[in-house]
Amino acid sequence: MLKITPILCRPHEMDNYAYLLQDLETGASAILDASEAEPVVAECEKQNIKPDFLLVTHHHFDHVEGNLALKEKYGAKIVGAKADAERIAEIDITLCDGDEFFLGKAKAKIISADGHTIGHILWYFPEEKALFTGDTLFNLCIGGLFEGTIEQMWHSLQKIKELPDDVLFYPGHEYTIYGVRSLCGETGEKYRQKALSRLQKGLPAGPMTLGEEKICNPYLQAESLEEFAQLMG
Repeated sequence: MLKITPILCRPHEMDNYAYLLQDLETGASAILDASEAEPVVAECEKQNIKPDFLLVTHHHFDHVEGNLALKEKYGAKIVGAKADAERIAEIDITLCDGDEFFLGKAKAKIISADGHTIGHILWYFPEEKALFTGDTLFNLCIGGLFEGTIEQMWHSLQKIKELPDDVLFYPGHEYTIYGVRSLCGETGEKYRQKALSRLQKGLPAGPMTLGEEKICNPYLQAESLEEFAQLMG
């Protein structure tokens, strides 16, 4: 069983999420997208955890800036995409599309997701029904195109749409509030109420299921590349 703890970083600035992952059967643990060190250390100390790995979705500073301090403190190994290796400082383990990575007995499948950046990857734990999307997919929106093309982002989103509806996804930022006003219909209203209830309690709006997101996120609703391109402006 994989225990997942979201850690809010850069609050009221960029509202990043780092995630503390722990395989409860073996005790193996990792931090995914360590935006900054201080809140991550505080959560690790709270749970008495010494992370073994620092997992990365992509090279942007707000997803890796805590890595080196955490690597020095805990001796954790940095793990990211081979295609992004030259831009992730002191990376120890590189992975490619389709590779598997074991956190204890919890198995992650690596899914390449060019678009927001070139070399962006998704971390998918199929048995745990958990998907970490970095800056590819957010609640009700998607990441901007910093390096990739509309076509690349479209194909990356199709990979996500092919995953089971009951998978929970964990985004790299808390941007949900910007999209809830545009929701309509019964499913949209349920999504809105769930998200706002959590946010009002100081919790992340998610995780939501991919099934909910496929219905409510306009970028996942697009049925063709042409329709998607129109949404992207």
